[in-house]
Amino acid sequence: MKNPKRIVLIGGGTGIYTLLSGLKKHDCILTSIVSMMDSGGSTGRLIDEFGTLPVGDIRRSIIALSENREIMRTLFEYRFKEGAGLKNHSMGNLILTALTKITGTEEEGINSACKILNVKGNVLPVTLEKSNLCAELENGEIVKGETNIDIPKHNSNLKIKRLFLEPYAFAHEKAIKAIKEADIIVLGPGDLYTSTIANLVVENISNAINESKAKKVYVCNLMTKKGETNNFTITQHLNELIKYLGKDCLDYVIYNSKMPSQERLDKYKGEESQTVKIDSENFKKFKAKFIGENLISETSLVRHNEEIIAKLILSLG
Repeated sequence: MKNPKRIVLIGGGTGIYTLLSGLKKHDCILTSIVSMMDSGGSTGRLIDEFGTLPVGDIRRSIIALSENREIMRTLFEYRFKEGAGLKNHSMGNLILTALTKITGTEEEGINSACKILNVKGNVLPVTLEKSNLCAELENGEIVKGETNIDIPKHNSNLKIKRLFLEPYAFAHEKAIKAIKEADIIVLGPGDLYTSTIANLVVENISNAINESKAKKVYVCNLMTKKGETNNFTITQHLNELIKYLGKDCLDYVIYNSKMPSQERLDKYKGEESQTVKIDSENFKKFKAKFIGENLISETSLVRHNEEIIAKLILSLG
């Protein structure tokens, strides 16, 4: 009998939630390494008030991997719609902040939340150090704060030249250990800069990925993101990744080959988002093997199908 594969997912936001939700149904050992650079919304308010590390993306991974009854998952996902101090706060964020205060550290707070929700696998912050995500734009302007990059107040047509942390932050030792022991490492899907590359600019993460003997997989986004990947093709996503990873690090690139219906695409017009273009003529420039499949879920929004993508990832180890 084969040992279950050790799969490490590196990212943040809703993209990693989908992959975790699909993979947890299979016989594998999952570790979610999560970006700690979120600075907006409920998370941002809690950082300002309590000085804790960001918990929003951690919360999503915990919910995705939870095997607890539905009411507990719903509790962690609940967002207040009214109340002077509570409006727009996520209950899960509040619980994680409370657990951090009770246990004394963010790491123990996360561990406690994982026990409460009976998490299958591990959820690790990429770093335990406080830092600010910064982007240098092509005109030399510096944008500070994840939320200001994610929801641009600057000219969103300007390309991001480079991403960096201020101050430097070093990787969580347990995250490095998980990467080195993995059979498969998955990057993405998720906002290219604020979810995926945000992890790679943490000191020692890229080195650990390169040194790991695991198969390295990039799951390309289905849609572009205003202010981050305007009009990007698949290989443009890849070219940005390899600035931080190195050109020959990735073994596989998984991308969607099926065009969504126009009705579904129309829902993204207000976001100035469109499907990521397939520039297959450029694939040969990379060492990685490109795998194109119909990855789209049947839901109303353009999302990855969690079961299809999970089976595809498991087949690569």
